[in-house]
Amino acid sequence: MVRFNIKAYLIDKSLTIYRVSKSSGYGYTTIHRSFNKAQSQATSLNIRDLDALARAQKMEMWQVLKELEQNYQKPDLTAEELNQIDDLDSDK
Repeated sequence: MVRFNIKAYLIDKSLTIYRVSKSSGYGYTTIHRSFNKAQSQATSLNIRDLDALARAQKMEMWQVLKELEQNYQKPDLTAEELNQIDDLDSDK
Protein backbone atom coordinates (compact mmCIF):
# COMPACT_ATOMS: atom_id res chain seq x y z
CA MET A 1 0.00 0.00 0.00
CA VAL A 2 1.22 3.47 -0.82
CA ARG A 3 1.11 6.01 2.01
CA PHE A 4 1.43 9.78 1.66
CA ASN A 5 2.64 12.51 3.96
CA ILE A 6 -0.49 14.64 3.80
CA LYS A 7 0.66 17.02 6.53
CA ALA A 8 3.85 17.86 4.59
CA TYR A 9 1.75 18.39 1.47
CA LEU A 10 -0.56 20.80 3.29
CA ILE A 11 2.39 22.75 4.67
CA ASP A 12 4.19 22.92 1.32
CA LYS A 13 1.04 24.13 -0.40
CA SER A 14 0.20 26.63 2.35
CA LEU A 15 -3.11 24.86 2.92
CA THR A 16 -4.98 24.45 6.18
CA ILE A 17 -7.62 21.90 6.98
CA TYR A 18 -10.08 24.78 7.38
CA ARG A 19 -9.30 26.10 3.90
CA VAL A 20 -9.51 22.64 2.33
CA SER A 21 -12.87 21.95 3.97
CA LYS A 22 -14.30 25.36 3.07
CA SER A 23 -13.11 25.23 -0.56
CA SER A 24 -14.22 21.67 -1.12
CA GLY A 25 -17.60 21.80 0.61
CA TYR A 26 -16.74 18.87 2.87
CA GLY A 27 -17.18 19.34 6.59
CA TYR A 28 -14.24 20.47 8.70
CA THR A 29 -14.56 17.52 11.08
CA THR A 30 -14.62 15.02 8.21
CA ILE A 31 -11.46 16.44 6.63
CA HIS A 32 -9.73 16.91 9.99
CA ARG A 33 -10.31 13.30 11.01
CA SER A 34 -9.24 12.00 7.63
CA PHE A 35 -6.01 14.00 7.43
CA ASN A 36 -5.00 13.40 11.06
CA LYS A 37 -5.48 9.63 11.23
CA ALA A 38 -2.59 7.24 10.72
CA GLN A 39 -2.73 5.62 7.30
CA SER A 40 -2.78 1.86 7.60
CA GLN A 41 -4.07 -0.88 5.36
CA ALA A 42 -7.54 -0.12 6.68
CA THR A 43 -7.41 3.67 6.28
CA SER A 44 -5.95 4.80 3.00
CA LEU A 45 -6.27 8.14 1.26
CA ASN A 46 -9.68 8.11 -0.37
CA ILE A 47 -11.37 9.81 -3.31
CA ARG A 48 -13.00 12.40 -1.04
CA ASP A 49 -9.59 13.44 0.29
CA LEU A 50 -8.20 13.80 -3.23
CA ASP A 51 -11.29 15.72 -4.31
CA ALA A 52 -11.01 18.07 -1.34
CA LEU A 53 -7.32 18.77 -2.01
CA ALA A 54 -7.98 19.30 -5.71
CA ARG A 55 -10.91 21.67 -5.16
CA ALA A 56 -8.95 23.71 -2.62
CA GLN A 57 -6.26 24.30 -5.25
CA LYS A 58 -8.50 24.44 -8.33
CA MET A 59 -6.76 21.37 -9.73
CA GLU A 60 -7.85 18.01 -11.08
CA MET A 61 -7.66 15.00 -8.75
CA TRP A 62 -5.16 13.23 -11.02
CA GLN A 63 -2.80 16.20 -10.71
CA VAL A 64 -2.92 16.04 -6.92
CA LEU A 65 -2.39 12.28 -6.94
CA LYS A 66 0.55 12.59 -9.33
CA GLU A 67 2.19 15.19 -7.09
CA LEU A 68 1.60 13.08 -3.98
CA GLU A 69 3.09 10.03 -5.70
CA GLN A 70 6.15 11.93 -6.91
CA ASN A 71 6.95 14.00 -3.84
CA TYR A 72 5.10 12.84 -0.71
CA GLN A 73 5.32 9.06 -0.48
CA LYS A 74 6.10 7.53 2.89
CA PRO A 75 8.05 4.28 3.16
CA ASP A 76 6.04 1.10 3.56
CA LEU A 77 5.24 0.02 7.09
CA THR A 78 6.99 -2.97 8.54
CA ALA A 79 4.94 -5.91 9.79
CA GLU A 80 5.62 -4.79 13.36
CA GLU A 81 4.34 -1.27 12.67
CA LEU A 82 1.19 -2.67 11.05
CA ASN A 83 0.59 -4.84 14.13
CA GLN A 84 0.96 -1.79 16.39
CA ILE A 85 -1.65 0.10 14.37
CA ASP A 86 -3.97 -2.91 14.47
CA ASP A 87 -3.51 -3.08 18.26
CA LEU A 88 -4.41 0.62 18.59
CA ASP A 89 -7.50 0.14 16.42
CA SER A 90 -8.67 -2.85 18.46
CA ASP A 91 -8.42 -0.80 21.69
CA LYS A 92 -11.15 1.58 20.47
